[in-house]
Amino acid sequence: MKKKATPKKASPAKKSPPAKKSSSPKKSATPKKSSPVGISAPPPAVPPTANSAGTAPVPPTRKCGTMIVHNRLIEQHPNFRQALVNIERGVARRMALGLAARAGAPTTIPVVVHVVFKLPAENISDAQVKSQIAALNKDYSATNTDKSKTPAPWKGLVSSANIQFVLATKDPKGKATTGIIRTQTTKTSFSDDDGVKLASKGGAPAWPTDKYLNIWVCTLGGGLLGYAQFPGGPVATDGVVILNVAFGTTGTAKPPFNLGRSATHEVGHWLNLRHIWGDTEHCEGSDFVADTPKAQLPNFGKPVFPHVTCNNGPNGDMFVNYMDYVDDDTMVMFTTGQVTRMTATLEGPRSKLGK
Repeated sequence: MKKKATPKKASPAKKSPPAKKSSSPKKSATPKKSSPVGISAPPPAVPPTANSAGTAPVPPTRKCGTMIVHNRLIEQHPNFRQALVNIERGVARRMALGLAARAGAPTTIPVVVHVVFKLPAENISDAQVKSQIAALNKDYSATNTDKSKTPAPWKGLVSSANIQFVLATKDPKGKATTGIIRTQTTKTSFSDDDGVKLASKGGAPAWPTDKYLNIWVCTLGGGLLGYAQFPGGPVATDGVVILNVAFGTTGTAKPPFNLGRSATHEVGHWLNLRHIWGDTEHCEGSDFVADTPKAQLPNFGKPVFPHVTCNNGPNGDMFVNYMDYVDDDTMVMFTTGQVTRMTATLEGPRSKLGK
């Protein structure tokens, strides 16, 4: 009887290894849950599933990967930290002079849009690309009609950056171009690892990043709407990445991200703007802009004014700002201080654009 009982006692031990294996995914998920609330969590490895139309689903809320990318890059490229220090000195000088946007004619930024696609529906039309350029020009010149949604206390802060975006008409070799480059890939989706910018990883290489604003449009995993690189970082990956169904105002662009504001937000990062809540959850973070109120966390969807956090009453969070996380139809403005930061960037690390 004892000999027969021995295998019965051993049998649970044989079943225990599978139980340990099944618990490992739960452990691997822990870091994602424990990420600071004010910072976008890393995207999961599982790619998005295309719908019947062949396009990725639209994330329910805004998620930007810029700070995840930034933290990775400053570890991989130690000189990036010092470059940021030098850039901030230039911003401080301009702020001391009380200058915001450049006077006179707009600063023209040539844009090259890399459409990276696997399925036909991901190969967005020229019209959709052009609709995004038009949206950028309205938002960065403060000619967007929906700026009327700005709550009364902040209407006097709405500012034009005096920037004009144009699709490039000449490629790096001086040949005529539409400014739209199409690259077919075998990749189902991309993440925030900059793979979409590398031919070796199924993406498309950048045009000279000191001369052009490079925008990659593709299917992104992890619920990302996009991400960007701050000025002063590695030149090979400099630019902006946007989810194809959140790009432009027509074609495959879908609500609530169909007014082109994902690109407006990410280009803001590319011009050295930070998230308006400062990427912390304890009210001590800063976006390095004096005329934006402190906020505890990102705002999502369509908040109702006022939304008070961090003792910032009576007006509360400036959730209508392009650098928050609200829906496209709720973000409508840049402030004077933000324009100052962008202008300092155009006079500093991005001064060769279009030249």
